[in-house]
Amino acid sequence: MKQSAKARRHNRHYRRHKKVGGLNLVSLMDIFTILVFFLMVNSSDVKVLETTAKVDLPLSISEGELGETLTLSVTPEQIAVGNRVVGRVSAIQESSELIIEPLRKELRYQAERRPRTAEEQAGGEGLPITVLADKSLDYSLLKRVMATCVDAGYSRISLATQRELMQAVEPQDGQTTDAGTGVSG
Repeated sequence: MKQSAKARRHNRHYRRHKKVGGLNLVSLMDIFTILVFFLMVNSSDVKVLETTAKVDLPLSISEGELGETLTLSVTPEQIAVGNRVVGRVSAIQESSELIIEPLRKELRYQAERRPRTAEEQAGGEGLPITVLADKSLDYSLLKRVMATCVDAGYSRISLATQRELMQAVEPQDGQTTDAGTGVSG
């Protein structure tokens, strides 16, 4: 038996809307890929210094940011440039010379390997270095380490510290206080 035009139209319409809906995974994958890249790019606010030895850094309230520099670790047992141990602290403290020769030799080697920027070549500024020194060390040793760094051409010395969280400061004599940073104004 033949169906009327109205019945055929009704069946077509009914079949079209009775289909199971599908999920377009290509668009969903694109969205998740963009989200992953966004999170990877924006999560790099924290700088982490790599060290091979356990160094107990002193606390600081400094707000400065750390750049990419050569790291010099000074622990109670040894001194290391990057991952290379250059000397034992006990042997270095026995010496009376201001300049630590094995450290100076390693620093000069690292300076030769490092490509210099145009600003460093033109300005005559020294190279940057970050010193990670244990807070229990004697200052005279740290002074000798820094003197050796300057002698080897690393005159922009940064001392690594742990950032101390500041507590809210009570306002005094009508001053206003920002509770997040403890800065009074």
